[in-house]
Formats: sequence, C-alpha cells, structure tokens
Amino acid sequence: MQQNRRNSILLGQDNNALTWLIFINAVIFVIINFIKIVYFLSYDTNMVAWQNFHLQILDWFSLPAGLGKLATRPWTILTYMFSHESVWQLIGTLLWLWGFGTILRDLAGNLKLIPVYVYGGLAGALFFVLTSNIIPQYREATEAAAPLIGGGAAVMAVALAATTLAPDYRIFPMLNGGIPLWVLTLIFVAIDYATIASSSGSNAVAHLAGGAIGFLFIKQLQRGNDWSIWMVNFTNWVNDLFNPEKKFQKKPLSQQRFYKSDRKPFEKIPRVTQQKLDELLDKINQEGYASLSAEEKEFLKKASQEDI
Repeated sequence: MQQNRRNSILLGQDNNALTWLIFINAVIFVIINFIKIVYFLSYDTNMVAWQNFHLQILDWFSLPAGLGKLATRPWTILTYMFSHESVWQLIGTLLWLWGFGTILRDLAGNLKLIPVYVYGGLAGALFFVLTSNIIPQYREATEAAAPLIGGGAAVMAVALAATTLAPDYRIFPMLNGGIPLWVLTLIFVAIDYATIASSSGSNAVAHLAGGAIGFLFIKQLQRGNDWSIWMVNFTNWVNDLFNPEKKFQKKPLSQQRFYKSDRKPFEKIPRVTQQKLDELLDKINQEGYASLSAEEKEFLKKASQEDI
C-alpha cells in the first residue's frame, strides 16, 4: 500500500505540515540575516552594527526575559519559536524537526504536527519567563539575560510526542537492527538537563517544558482528548475567509448522514479500487490511522490481501 501512494516525495506532498514548518523557519532566517548583512555593511565597526542590529531588529523577534519588555512586544511569544540568528542553530533545529517530525506525522497524522510544535513553543515561552523572574539564580541576571530565540522548545515537544507514540520505533536499521527512538530522545533531553545549573538554565527549562507538553499532548490524544481540534478548526475558518466558495461545496453523498441508528440496515462489502485506496491513504496521512471507521479499516485489510 505504501507503493500505491500518489505523493511519494517526502517533503513534496500537498499540505505537508512538516514542509510548512521548515519553510517558515527558513524564510524568517533568510529575512533576519539579510537585514543583518545590511546593518554590517552600513556601519564602520562590527560592534556598533551588531549592537544596533540586536536592539532594532532581533529583539523584536526574540522572547525577552523581563516582564516589562515582554508587555511591549507580546507577539514575540510566537515569533521566537520560528526565528534563528545562527545558521548552525537553524540547521540543528531543522534536522531534529525533520527526523522527529517525519515520525510523528506518519504515526499521528499530518494535522497533529503543527499544533504540537506550537504548544511546545508556548509552553517553553511560559516557563522561560516564569523561571527568569521567579528563581533567584536566574532572576538576578534577568535584565541582562539573553532573550530566548529558536525552535528548541517546539522541536522538543515534537520529539517527545513521537517517542511517546512509539518508543521502540527503530532508526538506522542497518546498524545492528536499528536504534530505538527513546535512546535518541534521551540524549536530546539529557543535553538540556545538563545545562539547567548554568547561566542559560532558563533556556534548558523552556526546552524541557516543551517536551513535557508534547508528552501530555499524546497522552491526552490516546485518551480521546484531541488538543489540536480548535487549532485545526480555526485554520479552516481562516482558510474559508479567503476561499468562500468552499463553504458551499456539498459533501459527497457517501459522507452525508440521513439518520441515526444503532442497528446497521445492511452489511456493506466495499469493492477494492485504486481510487478508494488512495483516498484512505491520504486520510491516514492527514488525520492518522485512528480516524478511520470500522468499514474503512476493513477495506484496508481487504486491500492488503489483494493485488490491485
């Protein structure tokens, strides 16, 4: 069935959430560094250019530790998780995001990736500000502390979410059968844990808070509580504002419900077709296997036993 997918290119599928996250991070990085280049070409000394660039540009994207400054630029709660100054910081974020994001997208569905990323970033922002203003060791240097920037907390949420779903998922199978996903995640978490007792400890706390929200997201999803529904509905509502004709598109007859009944009026035996199989694979790709009805699961089982 994997061979029958119409969109086999990893990052080239329609409405691929992973592609959008990578694209947004990359575009914002290009914009920030283009402005940085302009600043460095406009001043006689690099020090003056660096200071002015941070004060006038980068500080408006990054999350400040001080509550007073945060109150004047609340949008940084969102912008910081998509902004990177260093190319190595960007590469690190995108590599971890690509690795764990691919796994999470395959296991939970396309619609869960961006909500997990955003939830992780918001949790990281909250705990970064709280620890910077509550814990004495961090509070003493709050005003002089570097603001939080980068997708570390958001990517940590994606990593923990994927690991919670499938801790024994194997990567690099050519290496003695593969490395369990939980081992890689443990290393990822340990790096931040080891830096808590340092001047940048509030950053590590933010990353760990993002990981915790990713873990909770999946646990709630397994209990039937989908935290992403409101975000998906809001996105669809915004999309409908720019595409009003979509509101009036009638659902296919097979998706309309004319009655409610606990008793099946007849037992439907679906005929295996390539078109139906592609539609179900797309649905799994977007919403995950758990979104399938009993009839659709039976169809996939039948399709796996036939050569179509």
